Amino acid sequence: MTLSIHDRIVRYGELQPCKTAFIDAHTPGSDQKENFTIIGGGVSESADQHVHIGLPHGFNIGAAGQPPKCRNSLHSHRTAEVFFVLSGRWRFFWGRYGTAGEVTLEEGDIINIPTGMFRGFENIGTDYGMIMAVLGGDDAGGGVIWAPQVIDDAKAHGLVLGDNGKLYDSKQGIHPPAGVSPMPLLSEEELAAYPEPSTMQVVGGYVRRYWDMMALSDKTPCKVIGERGIIRDKPGFEIDFISRGSARSEKHAHDVPSVLMPMRGHWRVEWDANADHAAGSATLAPGDTMSVPEGLAHSAVPSMTGEASLYHVVSTGDPAGLTWTGS
Repeated sequence: MTLSIHDRIVRYGELQPCKTAFIDAHTPGSDQKENFTIIGGGVSESADQHVHIGLPHGFNIGAAGQPPKCRNSLHSHRTAEVFFVLSGRWRFFWGRYGTAGEVTLEEGDIINIPTGMFRGFENIGTDYGMIMAVLGGDDAGGGVIWAPQVIDDAKAHGLVLGDNGKLYDSKQGIHPPAGVSPMPLLSEEELAAYPEPSTMQVVGGYVRRYWDMMALSDKTPCKVIGERGIIRDKPGFEIDFISRGSARSEKHAHDVPSVLMPMRGHWRVEWDANADHAAGSATLAPGDTMSVPEGLAHSAVPSMTGEASLYHVVSTGDPAGLTWTGS
């Protein structure tokens, strides 16, 4: 299926949330969060999840929107999970009980969370906040692995996660069908294999600050995540940070789909005609997401004066990403 270019643009104001995406949807403190699947199948456990662009990219793009004091419960992924803060102020925490370490991220900051460790996050700002997510792989690693206490808490509030990865809500009279058992809890032996790095280790290796990236991208794009990035990782995709000084009007193309995600300012994207698409242009605002087809020559430059920054994601086909090794 070939989508038009404009059908490959998802506007922030048109995002469709799912409030029943995960097992903690009824758990007090987590029951007001909204999950968004923008590109790819995502990792939602609910059939209610809307997918905006289902085309495979080699990675998934999603988002989480939460009011103040709302948190996402402790979980782990088998592939990369990268977040940047679009709006608000967020606390990220990790470890078996979320007490091994934590870091606060401000708008524009980015964190690349190693695979194979429990993590959660909470909006600690004063308004509704949004974080954008990039997850490795077209299937986002086969779902979410929850800390045992999260599954226990959810059961107490009527939600059961089946061993088929689907949610069942007993409050609505929905129970696992015959042949489907509750998702088994991780054993103590399995839990012991989940690392608990310190705050200094995670912040030093996996967190980068917005204003540092603005400075680094003054002349050329800043390679944030990649084999030669300021975060050295090969999670199946690369992320560049582009600001006004490093934006170029010359068109270029990739041999795989790429994604543009403005952080600040308005960006004018222009593209040439090819066999599938007519030439055209569009203006992107913060929170918008644009999927650029492979082979399509395009450019992106700020369209107005003032602060301007943009995250650019492109697939590399590498393995899942770095698992924490204690170094």
